[in-house]
Amino acid sequence: MYIDTHCHIYKEYYNSIDDVINESKANGVTRFIVNGCDMKSNKESLDLAHKYEEVYAAIGFHPTELNDFKDEYFDWLEEHINDNKVVAIGEIGLDYHYDDTDKEKEIYVFRKQLDIAKKYNKPIIVHTRDAIGDIFQILKEYNLRGSIHSYSGSVEMAREFIRLGYMIGIGGVITFKNAKNIKEVVKNIDLEYILLETDSPYLTPEPYRGTPNSPKYIPYIAKAISDIKDVNINDIRRTTTGNAERLFDFSNK
Repeated sequence: MYIDTHCHIYKEYYNSIDDVINESKANGVTRFIVNGCDMKSNKESLDLAHKYEEVYAAIGFHPTELNDFKDEYFDWLEEHINDNKVVAIGEIGLDYHYDDTDKEKEIYVFRKQLDIAKKYNKPIIVHTRDAIGDIFQILKEYNLRGSIHSYSGSVEMAREFIRLGYMIGIGGVITFKNAKNIKEVVKNIDLEYILLETDSPYLTPEPYRGTPNSPKYIPYIAKAISDIKDVNINDIRRTTTGNAERLFDFSNK
C-alpha cells in the first residue's frame, strides 16, 4: 500500500470525496493525511478523518492564511490535538513569497504551533517558500520531528533537515522534465528519509499535469523516484510506507 502524507481533499475541490478515496484505493493508496490550513479546512479535515477510516488529519495554520487569525485559535488547536485521528500539526511554516508578507506574524504563529507540537509530542508538517533559511534556524531550536512538505531546497539543506530529524516530502514536481533540483535531492538522499505526497489538488504529476491532482496519482511519483534511484518500485512503496508509519502514529486510530 501507499500513503499520501499530504493532501487537501476538501469538498470545494472535488465532486465526490467518496470517488477520490475509492479511486485512490484502487491504485494502492490506502491511507491519506488531509492537511488543514485555516479554521474552516481544519474542521473539514477532522470531519473527513472521522467519516473515513482511511483518512487522518493534520491540523494547523498555514502562513498565508493568517489575515483573520486570532490567538484563541491556539486554544482550539490544543483542544483537538489529541483527537484520535490527528497525526500531526500541519500545514504550518513560513512563506515569504509575497511582497506584503508580515514576517513577524508568520514567525509568531509558527513558533506558537511548534510549542504546542513540543508540548504534545506531535510531528509537524512544514511549509516553506522563500524562507528555508529562517525555517531551518527556528527548527534547530526545537527537538521535533516531521516532514518538510513539497521540498524545493538543495541536497545539502535536505541533509541538514534530516540531521534535525525531518523527512523530505516528495510530490508531483519530481515528474516534471525541468525539475532538475529535486531530482538531484532524491538521487542523493537515502530512501529511508523520503515521504510520498500529492498536495492534491495542486502539483499534479505528469502525464496529468494541468488537471486537478488526486491521491490516486501517488504511484506516478513512486515510479519517478524508482527510476531516479534505480530501485524497484515495490521497494519504494514498502520503504516510504514504513517511513510514514514510523513518523505518524496510525495505531489505535
